Amino acid sequence: MFLINKHIPRHIVSVCAYVTNKQGQVLLVKTHNRSDTWELPGGQVEEGEPLDKAVKREFFEETGIKINPISVSGIYYNATSSILCVVFCANYIEGELVIQKEEIKDGKFINLNEATIDQFITRPDMKSRTLDAMNSTQSVPYETWKVRPNQLIARLE
Repeated sequence: MFLINKHIPRHIVSVCAYVTNKQGQVLLVKTHNRSDTWELPGGQVEEGEPLDKAVKREFFEETGIKINPISVSGIYYNATSSILCVVFCANYIEGELVIQKEEIKDGKFINLNEATIDQFITRPDMKSRTLDAMNSTQSVPYETWKVRPNQLIARLE
């Protein structure tokens, strides 16, 4: 009998959301850990948490704003730190911008476009995911399921 040493891969899954206000401005934050750049609000998914619920929770915790995720604009993998990030496009539902100061240094709605993005987003990985969300014309379907018996919990298209 052979014993196989199975290495179980460990990855961190994170989510963030591209959200605009009525004026078309994008909500961006600066974190204490990455204060050299602005980025889309989000954070780490908790064990067993559906991604669409995680992005709502993380966005609200960081900004005080309630959102409704409507689509996935991209999936990005950081091979250095084994972080998989799923980027959602979401609608603003309600709330005033109130920054959670433990992780977030600053946050604001910004007039962001391809001509101005370099003034705010200095990291190329953050820039590419933001541009993809900004220019998203197609979404990636996302589903949450319970199995045994099969039950569709949520679907975003």
